[in-house]
Amino acid sequence: MITLKSEREIKGMRESGKVLAGVHLGLRDMIKPGLTAYDIEVFANDYILEHGATPSEKGFEGYKYATCVDVNDEVAHGTPRRNLILKDGDIVKVDMTVNKDGYESDSCWSYAVGTPSQQTKDLMDVTKKSLYLGIAQSVVGNRLGDIGFAIQDFTENKHDYGDVRDLIGHGIQPTMHEKPDVMHYGQKGKGLRLKAGMTITIEPMINEGTWEIADREVKDVNDPWIYYVSADGSWSAQYEHTLAITDDGPKILTSQDAEEDEKMLAWARDYIKKNNY
Repeated sequence: MITLKSEREIKGMRESGKVLAGVHLGLRDMIKPGLTAYDIEVFANDYILEHGATPSEKGFEGYKYATCVDVNDEVAHGTPRRNLILKDGDIVKVDMTVNKDGYESDSCWSYAVGTPSQQTKDLMDVTKKSLYLGIAQSVVGNRLGDIGFAIQDFTENKHDYGDVRDLIGHGIQPTMHEKPDVMHYGQKGKGLRLKAGMTITIEPMINEGTWEIADREVKDVNDPWIYYVSADGSWSAQYEHTLAITDDGPKILTSQDAEEDEKMLAWARDYIKKNNY
């Protein structure tokens, strides 16, 4: 069942999103070579708690942490390992879900560690733009397929990257994962029609090579966990926002910088118009 959220509920989710965004803003200055994935976990967990919220991922299906931390070819669901040390040129993805006063928010961001290669910069740029193309398509009357088509066409057809199929966005609130499923690929004009009051995540995971992923087990006998890597070892990037679909257009509830969001959405709307999405 898909629930349409009231203005009060959307406001509550925005307050939750502010806490989550605050973590990401802190990580912008914190992430550097020599930092461990567990350092990221400690900062995020403490920040969330200090701001009157709780990390929703902790305890979910036995997961022990507030964050998922993935580096380079790791696509998603990696644990914040103490022995995972960031190196110059790496790309690290930090994903988390926050609950504040009963309201959920979910966001992932990619960070370049030290001085990235041009190849890494390009992957991050295309992935971030694909997120905003999906958000720009999240308007009342459009369909879920319009979101997926824009992301897939931009990343695969225009830039020859791999658009991961097996991990998807989703509805959110009152729990972390709700209907509908939000694919990052598809056909325009197909799928569920979008209505005001829907709250969803859009979270494209884009690989430099194949779109396919493979399982890998964390080598820690005290904390066994399966996470996902690109099937061909190519590097991966991810960006994610939680948003509300409203009669006035999509509203980003995990915004880190409203001015930057508007700039990116203006670019995305122009691109959509020029390419007849």
